Amino acid sequence: MKFLYSNVLLLVSLVLITITQSCNKKGDVAPWVDLIPNQGLEGWNIKGGNATYENLDGVIIGTTKLDTPNTFLTTDSIYGDFIFEIDFKVDSTMNSGIQIRSNSLPYYRDGMVHGYQVEIDPSKRAWSGGIYDEKRRKWLNPLKDNPEAQKAFKQNEWNHYRVEAIADTIKTWINGVPASYLVDDKTATGFIGLQVHSIGNRKEKLGKTVMWKNAKILTENLEQYTTKSPLEPIITKNQLTFNEKRSGWKMLWDGETTKGWRGARLDQFPETGWVIENGELIVLASGGGESEAGGDIVTTQDYSNFELQVDFKLTPGANSGIKYYVDTEINKGPGSSIGLEYQILDDDLHADAKLGSHEGSRTVCSLYDLIKADPQKPVNPIGEWNTAYIKSVNNHVEHWINDVKVLEYERGSDAFLKLVSESKYAKWPNFGLLEKGQILLQDHGDRVAFRNIKIKVHKPKKNSNGK
Repeated sequence: MKFLYSNVLLLVSLVLITITQSCNKKGDVAPWVDLIPNQGLEGWNIKGGNATYENLDGVIIGTTKLDTPNTFLTTDSIYGDFIFEIDFKVDSTMNSGIQIRSNSLPYYRDGMVHGYQVEIDPSKRAWSGGIYDEKRRKWLNPLKDNPEAQKAFKQNEWNHYRVEAIADTIKTWINGVPASYLVDDKTATGFIGLQVHSIGNRKEKLGKTVMWKNAKILTENLEQYTTKSPLEPIITKNQLTFNEKRSGWKMLWDGETTKGWRGARLDQFPETGWVIENGELIVLASGGGESEAGGDIVTTQDYSNFELQVDFKLTPGANSGIKYYVDTEINKGPGSSIGLEYQILDDDLHADAKLGSHEGSRTVCSLYDLIKADPQKPVNPIGEWNTAYIKSVNNHVEHWINDVKVLEYERGSDAFLKLVSESKYAKWPNFGLLEKGQILLQDHGDRVAFRNIKIKVHKPKKNSNGK
């Protein structure tokens, strides 16, 4: 009787949760919009691979196919802030997921679907309801510290998801149990997608299915229908993600102090010209002069082989840069310290975009004064965050913007040396050839904000003698 009583209480609890989530504070029923028609796939389209989808009386069935990449049935509509609910049932041998705020853009891996995914994971790991960043940063909110959510998944039965995506916050529930609570502002809008995961050539998984039904969404007056989550949020701002920690990344700025940084011509951090506000490291506007106010700042350590990631946000007409392989002892005169530079610039309003020793080599993302970035670079508008990524390993260097590579070169190659000889850097002996150097954020007299500054250090490649 005790067991029966407990199950009755659990059932009543779940019913009450469902009623609460479907009504506002006045008790009005929420104006849900159904996303799955009774028949057909109107309002949806297939992206990625060649797995098949069919609609049987309001139940969408996705079926695996051999030798095809991940396949997604995605909504025609794009959503920003929303509350979304759906029921799903998955074969116990499969992996799947539900994309939210996801996109397929021509410049990103030839249209590959990418974005937040609410994981469907029937494996022993049991991370269903966790948040994965498909084809980008991988795991953002795993369920390794949430055993209650891990136990909530029902194998070979219908399960229910609730997702609240509002501003920079995404919360999920699985069968009424809080699963994820993520604070991340990487992507604000996108489609919803139902994934049939790739199975490669594994014939034993051919014909396996994932099913979805009762998909519905709210997009207006969301504050009336939100649900509190007891979980502690996972915040990605100025923090390493789950996968970054596992792969050896380190924070290069802690988001709060000046630790690890100093003025390029000072023994300490500049007293003026730079501020830390709301987790942002900001160089203040001072009239557009180069290193005339607070001055550039550099890391207190040198780096050789590395991957560097920095978020930056420009103001209209602003100029700045991220320099690497910097030696602050080289240039003691006016201007900035000397090093290779990932240009940061408002290409539309700043005159530098039309200057340079090589045409276009002073535009945003370019190797300053040397190599022009791909003109098709996916740069977000002024006032929004962009992510710069620089990889330099064994003299092979790449510049990326927002997960898209825009240029690459070989330090010390004949082509590189020729470019240097034709540039403003020709007067500096062995420019760009230092074995190691500092990372620099430039003060060019314009207000520019930085955050999420991270680095991954690589060991140098051994030569044929094992050294």
